[in-house]
Amino acid sequence: MQLRPVDSPDGSSIGGSSFDGAGIDGAGTGLAAEAISKRFGPVRALHDVTVVFPAGQVTALMGENGAGKSTLLRILTGDQRPTQGRMSLDGQVLDLHSPQDAHRAGVRLIPQEPEIIPHVSVAENVYAGALPRRGPRGFDRAGLRRRVLADLERLGFAQALDPDLLGSQLTPAQRQLVEIMRALTGSTPARAIAFDEPTSSLSEHEVDALFALIRRLRDQGIAVIYVSHRMKEVFQLADRVVVLRDGELAGAAPAADVDETALVRLMVGRDLSQLFVREHAATDRVVLDVSQLTTDDVRDISLRVHAGEIVALAGLIGAGRSELALALAGDVPIRSGRILMDGKAIRLRGPRDAIRAGIGLAPEERKAQALFAQRTIRDNTTLVSLHRLRRWRFVKRRAEKALAQEYADRLRVRAPSIEAEVRTLSGGNQQKVVLARWLARKPALLILDEPTRGVDVGAKAEIYQIIADLATAGTAVLVISSELPEVLGLADRILVMQNGRVTGELGRAEASEEKILALAMADDLGGQDSSDSPTDLGNLPPGAAPAASTSAGRSSSDTSASPSDSATTPAPIRESAGSAPEGSPR
Repeated sequence: MQLRPVDSPDGSSIGGSSFDGAGIDGAGTGLAAEAISKRFGPVRALHDVTVVFPAGQVTALMGENGAGKSTLLRILTGDQRPTQGRMSLDGQVLDLHSPQDAHRAGVRLIPQEPEIIPHVSVAENVYAGALPRRGPRGFDRAGLRRRVLADLERLGFAQALDPDLLGSQLTPAQRQLVEIMRALTGSTPARAIAFDEPTSSLSEHEVDALFALIRRLRDQGIAVIYVSHRMKEVFQLADRVVVLRDGELAGAAPAADVDETALVRLMVGRDLSQLFVREHAATDRVVLDVSQLTTDDVRDISLRVHAGEIVALAGLIGAGRSELALALAGDVPIRSGRILMDGKAIRLRGPRDAIRAGIGLAPEERKAQALFAQRTIRDNTTLVSLHRLRRWRFVKRRAEKALAQEYADRLRVRAPSIEAEVRTLSGGNQQKVVLARWLARKPALLILDEPTRGVDVGAKAEIYQIIADLATAGTAVLVISSELPEVLGLADRILVMQNGRVTGELGRAEASEEKILALAMADDLGGQDSSDSPTDLGNLPPGAAPAASTSAGRSSSDTSASPSDSATTPAPIRESAGSAPEGSPR
């Protein structure tokens, strides 16, 4: 059987090149898939996908959520069987019935959402199922520690991971690094490794270490599949790009032969410039008015958000943005400061108080902090709106289903029905369910923490439109994002944070990536003036930072500047007695 001429192991583009040899058995080194199709009942997830991931190359696998990337990865790593088609690894046919089969063959997947055992150490998490034994029932703790320390040093993660930390103590970035170590420390050498959004929770230093590791794997002859929605990473790392769309192969080419505009058009059928299209909708009504708010993590925060306005919080990792969001959602104690909602002073003793005051939060870690993965779309959507759906103590199921269906349709959640479990959805559709929950509640203020994290370009465009529609409808929106193009494209105003405080504010017209970065590193730069000469970030030496412009933004004392400066004098907030009660909805 001759393979369809889609692309070739040497990296040539589609449209005329065929694989070497006769059929999949002669496809050469690397991981290959021939005519793969997959159906889930009436739903077609993949159709006739033929592609090779060559050994010694990094192949970026791209496409919208729902395009079939996750399904293809699950098939390649033995988690699902194809409806038709076959696979090979280094010219040998693969017949995978489980992830264990794939692991033994040398095919590994590093998932986007890490699966961590909370009550055991990093070392035990990494080598779970393969702990060094001592005696019939115990294991060699000293030997385990020596092994994990050596592997941490070899992989370049020694500064990022403490092997004695419990799984429950790990940050999102550290959980991702544990998954990477699991894939690279098995007894069988890896021959093909798939990375599914590996940098979504990593700092810049950790991303650099990961990229260095991936390049080493590539140079060792391993076939690397890299799934990411971050175009900059793709062009920085990939040798080849493969794009799926609607379950079919849309195209494949050397990364050097395509640009961002062409990739976006191939993925979603429209240009990148169309992602941020919205009208200014801010009014004079101040929805949120915060004055000198202080918690254990942030200090003296003052800001305002108006009805119909989108305000972005920018800053580097650890700046305190998420901590501020949790404080406004009632999830961490507030030590001092004042909060007004629509001119009325509120006291936040927990998430319940915030929800009743009209504040909603879509947190950064949607699986860990927002969703009940084993429950349905209906359950997750109506969670904070059940008070409207009750008669006496009973929920009116017909009304509940109608509400969930309304917002699933409005947000175009791709699922067989609202009775589908949330864990079965793609990342973009899971995020839509979180947004549907709050749209159904109709909060006056919606806080969105990294709303497009781990989401493809197509789903991003849909989420951007949802945010714009919310603002047009009069909702005050506070967005936290680490993607500067997203911040610049969405926000009416931008507040920049560093070390738990606001370092400046930028209006939409004056904002730029250079000015945001200067304010994000203001404490480190010591007030240097770069206003006379713009900074080219691409020419900075390693470790250097752009100088802060004295005109880049207003000081933190002026962060409440707004279309209207009139406000009722806020009443003080008393110190919260503690964090939210266990089980409180977010």
